[in-house]
Amino acid sequence: MSEGAHRGKQVLVTGGTGLIGSHLVKLLLEKGARVRAISLHPPMVEHLGVEYVQGDLMDRTFCAEMVRGTQEVFHLAAVRGSVGIGLKCAADFFVKPLLMNTHMMEEARKAGVERYLFTSSVCVYAPAEVFVEDRAWDGPPDPSDAYAGWAKRMGEMQVAAYREQYGWEKVAIVRPVNVYGPGDNFDPRTAQVIPALIARVHRGDDPLKVWGDGSAVRDFLYAEDAGRGILLAMERYACGVPVNLGSGTGYSIREVVETILDVTGATPRVEWDTSKPTGEQYRVADVTRARKELAFEPKFTLREGIAETVKWYRRNIDRAHLKKTAFSL
Repeated sequence: MSEGAHRGKQVLVTGGTGLIGSHLVKLLLEKGARVRAISLHPPMVEHLGVEYVQGDLMDRTFCAEMVRGTQEVFHLAAVRGSVGIGLKCAADFFVKPLLMNTHMMEEARKAGVERYLFTSSVCVYAPAEVFVEDRAWDGPPDPSDAYAGWAKRMGEMQVAAYREQYGWEKVAIVRPVNVYGPGDNFDPRTAQVIPALIARVHRGDDPLKVWGDGSAVRDFLYAEDAGRGILLAMERYACGVPVNLGSGTGYSIREVVETILDVTGATPRVEWDTSKPTGEQYRVADVTRARKELAFEPKFTLREGIAETVKWYRRNIDRAHLKKTAFSL
């Protein structure tokens, strides 16, 4: 697929006003696509020429209506949240994405969509220090990610089943790491680590209580980089084979906290709560395949990405906290 092949195409982006979707929509517009963006909430920033639709992707009839006349589907809609909320709201993390993934992919196939992208996650992996695409099924997902992990695994299996039975092969599968950036969920009760910490630092928490001892290591990817990687995957690797999207670099939670405090200039006392769950100790993606097949490299360092996110949050704090998630509806 040539990079100019999106021009004039009718493209559907689920989760199109979200953290990654908003960046992807902008990139698609620049390539001349006609974009429909589906989401739970109105866009924080509207792009001229985009058809914005609010609706429930768990409704199969709605999915069928949305894919009619569409040539490409980027399925980004998901349920995201912290380790704590992932365990507390286990059914939300399993049933909701399972229904959305199943209905959207089935209706896209029936509608004759030319190309489809399924956004999976590194939570599909069995416990390992470095996540290599072909080792995902070496065991079950880590217990801290079990519900979300199995839902994403079923989406990947659906891709394989359609290739086997229907010969539907032009499907890309991406497994992003922890994505953060402008437009994220900043509610400390449900958000992932970077936006939650930014919000709590901004409101002046002192002491700043952080789960774990700070030694857990994660791979982080700025949302703009994630959107670019997803577009590259659709263009260059729609073959039903998963590809990781990450930096390939591990950062400890302690480093993340120190970077946020340095960027914001805040000086609270940090308290580490080792009684709380933190998930696996070390989680970093092997990005060899992304480099080779997509020529993908992140443009933003962790510090640059956090600085951009903090700047956006300070300018948009009122709008940021109006954002709806799967837990606020």
